[in-house]
Amino acid sequence: MREIQPAICAIWPSRCGRVPAERVAARRTSPSEAAWPDSLWRRAAGPCDAHARPALTGPRPRPARLALSDLPDHEDALAPFGWTAAWRRAFDAVASEGDQPGRVTTEYQHHLELITPFGPVLAHRTGRLRHRCPTRIDQPAAGDWVVVDPSDEDGPGVIDVLPRSSRIVRQAAGRRTEPQVVGANLDTVFVVTSLNRDFNPRRLERYLAVVWEGDGTPVVVLNKADLCDAIDARIEETRAIAAGAEVVALSALDGHGVDALEPFLGPGRTVGLVGSSGVGKSTLANALIGDAVQDTGAIRDADDRGRHTTTRRQLLVLPDERGVLLDTPGMRELGMWGGEEGLRRAFADVEDRAGHCRFRDCTHESEPGCAVREAVESGEIAEARVRSYRELLAEAAESVERAKIAEARRERVASGRRRRGPRRK
Repeated sequence: MREIQPAICAIWPSRCGRVPAERVAARRTSPSEAAWPDSLWRRAAGPCDAHARPALTGPRPRPARLALSDLPDHEDALAPFGWTAAWRRAFDAVASEGDQPGRVTTEYQHHLELITPFGPVLAHRTGRLRHRCPTRIDQPAAGDWVVVDPSDEDGPGVIDVLPRSSRIVRQAAGRRTEPQVVGANLDTVFVVTSLNRDFNPRRLERYLAVVWEGDGTPVVVLNKADLCDAIDARIEETRAIAAGAEVVALSALDGHGVDALEPFLGPGRTVGLVGSSGVGKSTLANALIGDAVQDTGAIRDADDRGRHTTTRRQLLVLPDERGVLLDTPGMRELGMWGGEEGLRRAFADVEDRAGHCRFRDCTHESEPGCAVREAVESGEIAEARVRSYRELLAEAAESVERAKIAEARRERVASGRRRRGPRRK
């Protein structure tokens, strides 16, 4: 065995549970892992002939946890990413000694890229995380603050998620009935649309409802103002459906009007960019950063709609201590996940008139004494806006029912597994 062990280590490092020293040196050149202390490199090893697996005579030893006093100060390392005293208190309430805070900057299928007191690292989802956050909506998403165990046996591992201050949740694309968190802990959400043929007030209403449902503060950004000849009319049309949200018209391509977004930025603040493909989110991100860090692409000539250029949600630090920016891929679907509270805020004018209807369960279609229909006939509220309100309300109610059915199905499956017990070998 001693003679063939070097060959095994060279082609199959996991066979003996170690990684050759040259592999470790190569890994440490990666920017996502180079900043971790030596004590965290649990799989570093010496010559290959020393890799033979020892006899298992007891539990596998774990390295000593790092003391907080041996690490950089949280505020100094994480302040540019929005770390505040409030997050420190939330972290201290759930963390154990040696655990470290981190913020999710990028999501991958099986791993999360985090910013930590050590710098950027690649962490995995631990079993403890799945136990504490069993549903998809509770799992870490871009913008989340998480608790990291640096001494997990498989490397840095996320073990918990701090309570969110806000979140953007949609119905996950596809046939599965489950939510998807687009972004978390956003102080302001820039809802970006374009002032070309792709301008759609009904789509804006949907985005506003989703942002308000997650306790976010939306700002409607009308991009590509250089392609519109009736900017003032579009601004007024948008303000009529924005329910009090700020409306800013600009051109991210040439930088005109981008300065109007500066009041929403600042040290420790996090802003998010959401919108359909082709509205110019990546171009706007580059304009705010002052450099071409995000890929951009041309829109289709036939309908002024865009193609996907941003493929994953990503946190970007703005220069000059202006906060953090969350750029998201264009969403072709924005299904409602619940959202009744958000709809009440997005359609405050309709809700106000609905309170004067004769019947409490009025559908605002043909009932006598309907105050909403009277407002439509008088021109106070557009017919299309009321139709959009009814459709979104029905969609939100349907998502709640589908979620209940899916949860009951998962509970039946889990109950059957518990009755049957573990499978026999």
